[in-house]
Amino acid sequence: MIRSLIAGSLRVFSGSVARWQGCAPELAQRVYFANHTSNLDGPVLWASLPPPVRAVTRLIGARDYWSVGRMRPFLACHVFNAVLIERKKPTPDANPLVEMVNALGDRHSLILFPEGGRHSGDEPQPFKPGLYHLAKKRPDVQLVPVWMENLNRILPKGEILPVPVLGSVTFGEPIRLQDDEPKTDFLVRSREAVLKLRQ
Repeated sequence: MIRSLIAGSLRVFSGSVARWQGCAPELAQRVYFANHTSNLDGPVLWASLPPPVRAVTRLIGARDYWSVGRMRPFLACHVFNAVLIERKKPTPDANPLVEMVNALGDRHSLILFPEGGRHSGDEPQPFKPGLYHLAKKRPDVQLVPVWMENLNRILPKGEILPVPVLGSVTFGEPIRLQDDEPKTDFLVRSREAVLKLRQ
């Protein structure tokens, strides 16, 4: 019940519309990978999924952000079923790739931001290699590009109160890692798949 209430609130709060252009919202195991400009991105993408899909989709988030205060850890653990990774002081025992592969298991999907952090520019920064390594480890999982529009304008960096601007979440056609495709080529192609979804 609380997940449904929060998902509905996020959709109203952001005014975001989900557009499924290259795939249908179904229960296939997927990694949804998107551009990242706002702290709203992950929660709004999660809220844009239909309830059955949302129930098995886990948000990948930065531990240093989602472990602060009382509300964020509660949301991360009890609402988004988040996988919190260490991005500032990683240790050999906390390998983000291992954590993401384990989080997928045999039924879950993930929400991932391959830039590695928020960026306010018009285009995403070059993708970090995590998506490539995940694709190599789990070639059976669909990789779905997603374009997040206007979320940085709804809740600009450093702001608490939202600005009344409509957002959108556009889901594209799944891609896959080709046989013997170099890491650099795959990451460029993945980024271009996200950029192609801009309206």
